[in-house]
Amino acid sequence: MTFQRIIAGLLALTIAGLAGAFYMNWKTTTQLRTLKAFVESYVFVEAVAACEKAISSTPFNWNAATNASVIGLHSVKLDKKTIIASYTLYADGVFCDYDPVKKKADIGSNFLERE
Repeated sequence: MTFQRIIAGLLALTIAGLAGAFYMNWKTTTQLRTLKAFVESYVFVEAVAACEKAISSTPFNWNAATNASVIGLHSVKLDKKTIIASYTLYADGVFCDYDPVKKKADIGSNFLERE
């Protein structure tokens, strides 16, 4: 009888632990999504201005574009200490990658032309 109570108690603790872990994961993911949306909206205006000012053989015009979309904020982790962020916009077949840290825009009409 004691063995069954111990097993039942361990099972209840395991279920409670898993439920707590899933709740914390859900809460953290929601906060991260909110933070990412805030950062993207903060960077958007700067990205459009930098992309329109960038010198390129293919002009990037966000405001007059017939087909424009926001690809989004991406990051690449090169090593433990280096993370490169990039905000990508697309307008009329032209991609523009904006670096929010360096405040620099790179324009290319396809992936191979971009850095």
